[in-house]
Amino acid sequence: MRIKRKTEDGNENNIFWITMTDLMTALVLVFIVLFFYTYLTSYYEQIQEKMEQAKAASALEEALEDMKIDASIDSKSGIVNISDLELFDLNSYELSEKGKEYLSKFTPAYLDSLFKNKFLAEHIDKIIIMGHTDSQMYKGEYSEDEQYMKNMDLSLKRAYSVANYMINTPYNKDNGNRLRKVVICEGASYSRPIIINGKENYDKSRRVELKIMLKDKSPAEVAMSADMNKTEETK
Repeated sequence: MRIKRKTEDGNENNIFWITMTDLMTALVLVFIVLFFYTYLTSYYEQIQEKMEQAKAASALEEALEDMKIDASIDSKSGIVNISDLELFDLNSYELSEKGKEYLSKFTPAYLDSLFKNKFLAEHIDKIIIMGHTDSQMYKGEYSEDEQYMKNMDLSLKRAYSVANYMINTPYNKDNGNRLRKVVICEGASYSRPIIINGKENYDKSRRVELKIMLKDKSPAEVAMSADMNKTEETK
């Protein structure tokens, strides 16, 4: 009888461990399925974002071409670069008359390309207007630190001038209301020059850049986007 009890206890223990093993296996499978579901969902969303940004960029290119307005548009990211020559006089952050005329045409075309796109209209978190200078501005007049900060001040004021004019220019009221909720001004000084054939192109480095940031971006995705943008700038 004692031997029989031991055998029965052993069977019960085996059944217990088999059950635990099955449970752990099932949990691992669930985690694997969830991981791939999350990955594929995120991947699909990124593909959709790129497609919608490309559509908006294409629509903007067509509109600006019809109006004979010059701007550099990245067809993948939707980033728009406007030369400072189109907007400002030398060393100035106040919009020239040419700059005001440019923005009065550019603004409605730009906002329509974004907000008429249903996906982007629902997912835009920020529209960043960033000013850039070249590394020659103020060179020799100040120390390197002072030169950098003088350019920082100039680049930020130029971004502000563009944003201020865009917000205060008469156009579609709904788009104007949306712009006020998402626009952000930034200055980059000469920290992000345009490099061509290993050398800084001063004319192209002086620019105002407009780019959109979408909602629900993870830190990793934001960092990846920043790296991609930096790579594009150096081409």
